[in-house]
Amino acid sequence: MAFVTTRDGAEIFYKDWGTGSPVVFSHGWPLMGDVWDDQLNVVAENGYRGIAHDRRSHGRSTQTWHGNDMDTWADDLAQLIETLDLQDVTLVAHSMGGGEVSRYIGRHGTSRVGKVVLLSAIPPLMLKTKSNPEGTPMEVFDALRDGIRQERSQFWENLSETFYSANRPGSKVTQGNRDAFWLMAMQQSIKAALDCVREFSETDFTEDLRRFDIPTLVIHGDDDQIVPIEASGKKSAEIISDATLKIYEGGAHGLASVPGYKERFNNDLLAFLKS
Repeated sequence: MAFVTTRDGAEIFYKDWGTGSPVVFSHGWPLMGDVWDDQLNVVAENGYRGIAHDRRSHGRSTQTWHGNDMDTWADDLAQLIETLDLQDVTLVAHSMGGGEVSRYIGRHGTSRVGKVVLLSAIPPLMLKTKSNPEGTPMEVFDALRDGIRQERSQFWENLSETFYSANRPGSKVTQGNRDAFWLMAMQQSIKAALDCVREFSETDFTEDLRRFDIPTLVIHGDDDQIVPIEASGKKSAEIISDATLKIYEGGAHGLASVPGYKERFNNDLLAFLKS
């Protein structure tokens, strides 16, 4: 079991597979580093060093009452990268992890970063506002908080349906995908689950994205029912100066785990790493 100790004493668990150029994966809400096992295995088998951490209050990392916010998560990521002395890192981030990575670059720059992959990521801003009419209304996020408080186990079970677009005709989502989602979600503290909703919905990452000065691959499914592409992937690709946008037709939010889409993503990831 490998851990990095943060400035406030929290222990951040991480996996470290393979050797070669480092690829660091940041998971989405409400998951943990294990969601990246398929991709960790793929990059390690292809000559790269795959690293995935459990965000604080998720998985095997310390469950803290304070510090469940984007700035702290970004600093935790910086602590991991600096402790392992990683250079020319490719950062791969899904969903809320895209916020973590964006804020990391906003706060710490790109001196250690060579490339970024944003997958179904939340930036620049999820919340619907006058200046962001494509966003999601606050009432939707309030309903998430209500569901977590009322009965989070069943809430996570229900959420797995739209997370993987299992409610679509012809979906290839397996029961295993949904069971794994539930298991990982239940290892997140309820405090973090609630804090995360605030952080991923209300944080504006526009200025962080403007600090990206490295090649960035933005991948988003056009059937993402959690982070709609119009308010996220498409806008991020416009803001980042050196971005390439790839749209997966019919792709769900959690597409990197879904048979068919998973293989396509793995291939695109490897091609980007080699480019």
